Amino acid sequence: MRFILLLCTMLWAAAAQANPDFWRNEWPRTDFATTNVDSWVEILSGGPGKDGIPALSDPAFIPVADETRLQGREPVITLVMGATARAYPLRYLTWHEIVNDSVEGVPVAVTFCPLCNSALVFDRRVDEGVLDFGVTGKLRNSDMVMYDRQTESWWQQAVGQGIVGHFTNRDLTQIPSWLESWDSFRAAHPQGLVMDQPEWPRRYGMNPYVGYDSTHRPFLYSGELPPHDVPALMRVVRVDNRAWTMDRLAAEGEIREAGVVISWAEGQASALDSGIIGKGREVGNIRVRDAQGRDVAHDVMFAFAFHAFWPDGIWMLPE
Repeated sequence: MRFILLLCTMLWAAAAQANPDFWRNEWPRTDFATTNVDSWVEILSGGPGKDGIPALSDPAFIPVADETRLQGREPVITLVMGATARAYPLRYLTWHEIVNDSVEGVPVAVTFCPLCNSALVFDRRVDEGVLDFGVTGKLRNSDMVMYDRQTESWWQQAVGQGIVGHFTNRDLTQIPSWLESWDSFRAAHPQGLVMDQPEWPRRYGMNPYVGYDSTHRPFLYSGELPPHDVPALMRVVRVDNRAWTMDRLAAEGEIREAGVVISWAEGQASALDSGIIGKGREVGNIRVRDAQGRDVAHDVMFAFAFHAFWPDGIWMLPE
């Protein structure tokens, strides 16, 4: 009951400040007159202010063979472009949420929203320029709102779209990537690279959201819960506007539907369960490919977030 009262108080306080007039001192360059957000009440403070969660740029990497800190089941975001394979551990992204990097000459933003479990990689090129992204400290449907440092437009991480400012309604191009365990990455890419530990005073390897993915309701979320009795914090694999629940994938192992092949294999720990990320409960490794075996852009997100951003989405449930 105390938690519910505290949550209601936080929601009321955040809603009371859901107005650009409260944000202009911190965001003097943002064009709040241009937006596709229906109501400012949709955007809440997650606690930290602008850059309170520090995004990273141009991180250092080390060879797979030199990495000794990661536990085998720890999740990493894998990005393979050309001859380059890189792993971005969630033990770092949990604390930084965005990494601005360049791979094979392509500027990319590697992003992770812990409250939605959404791990996406975007091409940072828009029009003729390259954007650098930071964390606003704001949430919409419990999902991270990013901003670009060039125009200070706001972007919705889960959908890769501008929602406030100069780039409203512009879409970032998602680059195929996937979440897998450190063991899985280093077995497939023994000559690959892994992001080195950032030089910030953070408890890397520890999970500040202990037990979060076992709760019944997401943090700072007041929207509708998923249909079909799908638990709000159930992981789903999203491809475009379709979602497959993780329990179905774990039961079937492989699903061939809607032009994609989705495979599940054990070995990956949840980053949002135990206090030590590498000891989290089993969630499995997911890979999504097309009929020709090519990797397909997708997301592994919580069911509530899929329903919030794709309210008319298609649920690929067992027959």
